[in-house]
Amino acid sequence: MTPQKIVFNSSLPRSGSTLLQNILAQNPRFHCTPTSGLFELLFTSREQFTKLPFFRAQDPEKMRLAFQGYCRGALRGFFEGSTERPVCVDKSRGWLPYYDWLCEIQPQPKILVCVRDLRAILSSMEKRWRKHPHLQRPDEDSTGLKMSTVQSRVAHWLNTVPVGNAITTLMGAVEAGHHRSVHIVRFEDLTTKPEQTLQRIYAYLEEVPFAHDFENVEQTTQEDDSHYGIYGDHRIRQKVAPVPPDYHETLGKGLSSTIKADNASFYATFYPEK
Repeated sequence: MTPQKIVFNSSLPRSGSTLLQNILAQNPRFHCTPTSGLFELLFTSREQFTKLPFFRAQDPEKMRLAFQGYCRGALRGFFEGSTERPVCVDKSRGWLPYYDWLCEIQPQPKILVCVRDLRAILSSMEKRWRKHPHLQRPDEDSTGLKMSTVQSRVAHWLNTVPVGNAITTLMGAVEAGHHRSVHIVRFEDLTTKPEQTLQRIYAYLEEVPFAHDFENVEQTTQEDDSHYGIYGDHRIRQKVAPVPPDYHETLGKGLSSTIKADNASFYATFYPEK
């Protein structure tokens, strides 16, 4: 069955994207993926299309149109046979940074972007770091100095994957004006006002609202987090409930203030009340 609609979840890490996928999956019209590799399949095809002489030697415009058709077919074909649900939500951080390319494949794409207070994201990363003292962390060097303090770890995460590149991508979308075409879902709104937040999502997706059970969210997206290292944690709580901020306790008030000051554009755009 060819899906009637494909939408995208391209969010910041530790910002509720997995929770949102599983909430939406309660709706029998929605098929929601775990972290998907569909974007990477298309991206690899794009690389081959760009460099292979078989394509470069032919009429550029004809090949461009042919490749667009190939990508449209791959996008829909990925879900054919895997689900009977007409609305497919593919979760990958790759979609947003390649928004212009996605528009060529699927004009006026619907993209959900979960965001969260950066201090809370970094607090979550720090807690994952502390949880595994018995393991060699992927970012450690032989001396241990590179990641020896909370400040040095925060600086590292803000300049590397998955946090730093996701923030840079998001702010790049703001500069290009793409954030006006996507739908921003604040983690804090999703967990404190889930019903109103979902109503706005349905309006954006042009779908009929569904009566969700926020007291009992079954995890339908399954991922083996051992493949993601110490930062991988895609388990969700069964009940949607507010998550009290703990960044002052985890990161310290001084560092928390610095993070906010250094990312003023982010807060002005997504948290103007702060």
